[in-house]
Amino acid sequence: MTGGDARLLADAPRLPELATARLVLRALGPADVPALFAVFGDPEVCRYWSRPALADLAEAETLRAEIDAHFAARTLFQWGIAERSSGGVVGTCTLADLTPAHGRAEVGFAVARAAWGRGYAGETLGALVAFAFGPLGLHRLEADVDPRNARSVRVLERAGFAREGLRRARWRHDGEWQDSAMYGLLAPAR
Repeated sequence: MTGGDARLLADAPRLPELATARLVLRALGPADVPALFAVFGDPEVCRYWSRPALADLAEAETLRAEIDAHFAARTLFQWGIAERSSGGVVGTCTLADLTPAHGRAEVGFAVARAAWGRGYAGETLGALVAFAFGPLGLHRLEADVDPRNARSVRVLERAGFAREGLRRARWRHDGEWQDSAMYGLLAPAR
C-alpha cells in the first residue's frame, strides 16, 4: 500500500467493521444470504450491473462464498450494509480491483429497493472513502457507473468523485450494451 499499513488486513480473519451514524458495514455470514438475495435478486437493483439478477437463494449463497474467497485472496473487500437499528443487511459495498502497488481500488455499492431514498449509499460511500484513504493508505478510488443510473451518479458526485471519461458499450446486460461513465477521486494531500 502507498501510505497505510498493508498488514492491517493481511492478518485479519475477516473484514473490519466500519460504523456510520445509522449503519454498520460488516462481514457477511450465512444468515445474511436471504438479504443478499433481496438485494441482488431484484432486477431493478441489478438494472445497471454487469451481471444479471440472482435467480434463487442458492445463487445468493454462491455469491456469499465468492465474497469470502475474494477476501481470503485480498482481491475484493465486500461488506454488508446493516442498519444499526435492526441489524438487518440492506445492501453491500465494495473495494474491488485492489492494486496495492498503485494505491488504487474501485468502489461499488448496491442498496435494496426497500431502502432506496434514505441516503444509505452516500453514508456508506463516505465510510469506504475514509477507510480507503485512511487505514489502507490508498491514493486513488475509481467507480464505473452506467450514466443512466442517476442515483449512483449523484452519490458519487456528492462524495467528490469527478467524471473522467466514458467507455462505450462496455457491458452487455440482458441483451443490451451498456456504457460506463468512469469516475475518480484522489486522496487529499498528506
